[in-house]
Amino acid sequence: MSLERINPAELSPPTGFSHAVAATGSRLVFLAGQTALDGSGKVVGQTLPEQFERALANLLTALEESGGAPGDLARVTVYAVDVAAYRDCAGELGRIWRRLAGRDYPAMAVIGVARLWDEQALVELDGVAVLP
Repeated sequence: MSLERINPAELSPPTGFSHAVAATGSRLVFLAGQTALDGSGKVVGQTLPEQFERALANLLTALEESGGAPGDLARVTVYAVDVAAYRDCAGELGRIWRRLAGRDYPAMAVIGVARLWDEQALVELDGVAVLP
């Protein structure tokens, strides 16, 4: 499996994402949206960073159980109920990402939504990984 992160010099420098990711491999893993649910199905964490950390950990748990690792993520979409708050927390969210997933960033997008399935959820992440 190989992921090539592509960041053209003529585009603005990426911060916490890659502009494009080219993937070759034999197994695609589509990761369902994950929020800050604990094992009993309750949303945990009151703040956006707390919920982001749990949602990312949940996404990475599903990926690991599928045989993958954070570096295998080709695409992640973040759904946030408050994009302004997400931007305000971007530094802290980046530190959480690097601690849990490293510095090999997938192609990413942040999309503002009116609400998520669980009313208490502030953020949800889904993704696609390419495994050997």
